[in-house]
Amino acid sequence: MLKVGILGGGQLGLMFVQNALSYPIEIHILDPNPEASCANFAHRFVVGDFNDEQTVLDFAKDVDIVGIEIEHVNLEALKKLKAQGKTVIPDPEVLEIIQDKGIQKDFYLKHNIPTAPVQDENTFPVVQKLCRGGYDGKGVQVLTEENKDKKWSEDSVFETLADIKLELAVIIARNAAGETAIYPVVEQVVNPTYNLLEYLLIPARINDDIAERAKEVALQVVDAFDEPGIYAVELFLNNDNSIWVNETAPRVHNSGHATIEASASSQFDMMLRVLLNLPLGSTEMTSKAAILNIIGAEGHEGNAKVEGLDDLMKIPGAAMHWYGKKITKPGRKMGHATFTAQTYEEIIKQIDEVKPVLKSTT
Repeated sequence: MLKVGILGGGQLGLMFVQNALSYPIEIHILDPNPEASCANFAHRFVVGDFNDEQTVLDFAKDVDIVGIEIEHVNLEALKKLKAQGKTVIPDPEVLEIIQDKGIQKDFYLKHNIPTAPVQDENTFPVVQKLCRGGYDGKGVQVLTEENKDKKWSEDSVFETLADIKLELAVIIARNAAGETAIYPVVEQVVNPTYNLLEYLLIPARINDDIAERAKEVALQVVDAFDEPGIYAVELFLNNDNSIWVNETAPRVHNSGHATIEASASSQFDMMLRVLLNLPLGSTEMTSKAAILNIIGAEGHEGNAKVEGLDDLMKIPGAAMHWYGKKITKPGRKMGHATFTAQTYEEIIKQIDEVKPVLKSTT
């Protein structure tokens, strides 16, 4: 039986395992947290640091295929595993570009991919992005003349502040033969307090021309990487209708969660197909859909519980995904709810009904 090893056991790993258990394979997970989301679901769960080279090599010794659910993993170990003949997806060379936002920016510029221009760090306003380690809105800030003293000292990219109309994303699966499957464009609405995704709509509320251009730009990114994988390309649609690539994740992504309920093949199923080199699934949508992230409430830090579940479950077609994290804290992603309907109006009404009451507390 094929053995698939995944570096990372958080919520993305959990949703991947939930799908993968339907297949005749073994899933092995490496994560430093003994209480990680998928600790009790994998065939084999190993507690260990996925940033430590030897730990990753030891973990992957007996698996056939290596994948990730987080990009901040040891690169040298993955290069050695690839050299041993193991299938490693994403390719270590792709991951090396993604892990450093400075290298990622240079990659876009080299391949003539539209992206925010690089800007002098002392010309305001300017966006500062830490080159390494950022996630879920962390590691990004807007500097102005008034707050310029808050500039981080770590290696960073400085770029022009986008004039954003909408934040979009496109999930693309690419197999070893270079074939691709492209999901509809996602519209992302960001929580202004925590600078992370609050809710999304798929397909996005944009016209066909913009949707096609967004897909073309995202595909330009994936073709430039020229390696198999799941790619989440985050985009800015500016007020002049130009489209810029913000950044790319070489893995399943928060922006693709609605595909579990609303696509013929979810992003997690597609990830498995790519890892096993099976035919790509269908990205056809069965309905319009949305997800609402369940975020830790202000003033609550400790043992987690969820409020508002009864209200959610009264809604036809609503689904709950709880990530199994034992501790909640303000701004932490604890789960998400999915809504499916035939109209945007119906979905927005459902989100508005649930958003005030569905939350993680102590």
